[in-house]
Amino acid sequence: MESALLTSLGLAAPAGLNAYLPLLILALADRFSNAITLNEPYDLLGSNWGILIITLLLTVEIVVDKLPGLDHINDLVQTAIRPVAGALLALAATSDVASINPGVALVLGLVAAGTVHAAKATMRPAITLSTGGLGNPLISVAEDVVAASSAVVAIFLPALVLLFLIAFVAFVVWAWHRARRVPSVADDKQASLKLRR
Repeated sequence: MESALLTSLGLAAPAGLNAYLPLLILALADRFSNAITLNEPYDLLGSNWGILIITLLLTVEIVVDKLPGLDHINDLVQTAIRPVAGALLALAATSDVASINPGVALVLGLVAAGTVHAAKATMRPAITLSTGGLGNPLISVAEDVVAASSAVVAIFLPALVLLFLIAFVAFVVWAWHRARRVPSVADDKQASLKLRR
């Protein structure tokens, strides 16, 4: 039971960064490994059509999230999609464990993915302002790497999920404080106006 909860949490949380990477990794793990077996109706994720659709959506997500300006629109659209993907992942990962209530899994997935998405969507505009948009593609690649590695760890080494979550919380706190210290364009203009006076 604990392992299934850790797996569900470890899959749902990175869906807040990228909804489709954990879904694709789960689908491929179901299809090509014995580490996880998806019960109906979640086994559709591992079908040919499921993998194809997830791959197409992932391709769009990866491209759009690297483009400054479009990435913010994408985050707005994904505000509904990422928590739902987290809930789906949590439900799928616990579908074969009778002792875990599906309602608990659903809420766990929604909250985990929603919280991570909120942190991402809040920090990305600060990164855009502080780097003039040049940092967005780099941050997006880092988010994709974290989402993929977290999903793989959740499936194959669920005991390490807690370490990933602690590291993520520490990173969010650090990044939030750093983003608050970076002067914005408006601050620069005010400082230059004061110097002219």
